[in-house]
Amino acid sequence: MRSWAGRMVAAVFASLMVVLLTGVPARADSWRDRQWYFGPMRLEEAQRLGKGGAGVTVAVVDTGVDTRIRDLQGATVPGWIVTRDEPSDNVDTGPHGTGMATLIAGRGHGDGAGLLGVAPRSKVMPIRPVNDDLLVSNGIKWAADHGAKVVNMSFNLASDQVLADAIAEAYANDVVLVGSAGNGGGKVTKPGAFPHVIAVGSVGRDNRIASFSNRGPEVDLVTYGVGIPVARPGNRYDVTNGTSVSSALVAGAVALIRARYPDMRADEVVDRLMSTAVDRGPEGRDNSYGVGQMDLMAALTAPRAAPTEKATVPPTETGARAPAAGSSTEDHGLPPWLIVAVGALVLVVGVSVLMLLRARRSS
Repeated sequence: MRSWAGRMVAAVFASLMVVLLTGVPARADSWRDRQWYFGPMRLEEAQRLGKGGAGVTVAVVDTGVDTRIRDLQGATVPGWIVTRDEPSDNVDTGPHGTGMATLIAGRGHGDGAGLLGVAPRSKVMPIRPVNDDLLVSNGIKWAADHGAKVVNMSFNLASDQVLADAIAEAYANDVVLVGSAGNGGGKVTKPGAFPHVIAVGSVGRDNRIASFSNRGPEVDLVTYGVGIPVARPGNRYDVTNGTSVSSALVAGAVALIRARYPDMRADEVVDRLMSTAVDRGPEGRDNSYGVGQMDLMAALTAPRAAPTEKATVPPTETGARAPAAGSSTEDHGLPPWLIVAVGALVLVVGVSVLMLLRARRSS
């Protein structure tokens, strides 16, 4: 018994010495460990609450996606090449789109290797190209018609009304649209600057606005965008900066919210992100941070207002609306079931009394 215990102690000691002498395991050198933003964003907890984005499709309007890379296996659905009117293939002409797709829905590979997206159980729908506003407009419409509930637009484009109209139509059809504010420290670029798009700027690890992040009244929200690892075609990796990656992180966050609250409409999703953001910079909304920095956990857990039905009757003469039909609010009458119950009780008591009287007479 003692010899067995001695061998066990020796084995444990030898294992410890191997770790101490050779350093930490190879896992610590993987790209997964470079995803530093997982900690401050509390992404592991957020992914549990948001079911990993399961059931939500995110259209990535970009340069295409290399769907063959290891980190995106099982994470994509067929998209569309607008110029050829055919399904998207495995080509990324950028290679920008593959990076955005992995930030949103990456699943990693092997034993903790590769990159995880914000919503690793969501699906990415590649839409390309992005060099023409009419093509982008058609791509957004196609994505909305084919089940996308989130659209990420990490690009800038000299756009006109046709794209603004397509965005407004998608938003009206319950699609949340997210776009980058743009880089260079100038004005917010389109399509991020359009109404109905969450225009996202970038902050660094210190939560301060990045020098390259564009500014203006169109900025809605900021999140991390400095030193972010991304995947590239051919199973390669890189580290990059920019509002493009910030937009993709917010798009993944939207997928988590929509998975947690599948009945939540697009406008409520946007409102939750905006109302739970952490105020940065000058107090209140400003042109650098918008309403503030995204707080994903707060957006996932904030109390939800009780749904209200739209009134179907006109206002009364005093200006107040009459209660909606079927509403229990301000209902001072007795409910029908209580009236029936009381009536039945009276009937039973009456019959009982009558039978008792008859029994006494007969006796």
